[in-house]
Amino acid sequence: MIYVFDTSSLSEFKHFYPGIFKSIRIGLDDLVERQKLVSTREVWNELQRGNPNQQVNEWLKVRKEIFTTPSLAELQFVSEIFKIPHFQGLIGQKQRLKGDPVADPFVIACAKIRGGTVVTEEQLKPNAAKIPNVCQHFDVPCIDLETFMHQQEWRF
Repeated sequence: MIYVFDTSSLSEFKHFYPGIFKSIRIGLDDLVERQKLVSTREVWNELQRGNPNQQVNEWLKVRKEIFTTPSLAELQFVSEIFKIPHFQGLIGQKQRLKGDPVADPFVIACAKIRGGTVVTEEQLKPNAAKIPNVCQHFDVPCIDLETFMHQQEWRF
């Protein structure tokens, strides 16, 4: 199983202090090494905007290979997502006006094309243009970080 991490879930690792929760980093490193944990370059770009968490970013900088460039098939799937007018809402007005990075459609496309599962902290909301809604529409598995940790059978 490949897990494709969204910005929101990677950002959550700031709550797991590396000196205390060492086994989380060990588990994540194992998944990275086996190429079972990936993300997209747009997630990296989102993480660099604003005020990124220094501990998380230092850990990710050493593992920057997880942030993949979209394949042609992934780019074509992003196009499929945006053919549905409602899902064009994945790109907010502020992001359009400022030219800020938008990772959501690329995360979903990466999981769809690679047969993976999206890991995000966004929640399914009726009639919303959110990652879980798009995933549900296109039959892409989508879980949150807690469910991911349960699937890994991590115990602390």
